[in-house]
Amino acid sequence: MAGSAIAAGVAGAAAVLMLGLAAAGGAAAESQRLAGVADAAALAAADAASGASAGDPCARAAEVAGAQRAAVTACALDGLIATITVSSTFAGLAAEARARAGPPPDPG
Repeated sequence: MAGSAIAAGVAGAAAVLMLGLAAAGGAAAESQRLAGVADAAALAAADAASGASAGDPCARAAEVAGAQRAAVTACALDGLIATITVSSTFAGLAAEARARAGPPPDPG
């Protein structure tokens, strides 16, 4: 009987550990996905700011982010450089990522 209780405790602890590791892995994957969304949205905004594509830069960023299940929470333009912040939720918790895009710095 004592061995059964110990085995049940070990199995329960292993199950809790596996659930925790699965949640941490899912959060890490969501973080990387959201970083990619921020990059894509910033590139779209920078393209629109430079005239390479048509439209309002922030609206283009919102369109790209929305297509990937995220929302633009901040959009700032400094000349041709776009800084975009996107957010999403994972397991009921808010996640956020920020990216910048634009032309390379002037070497002079």
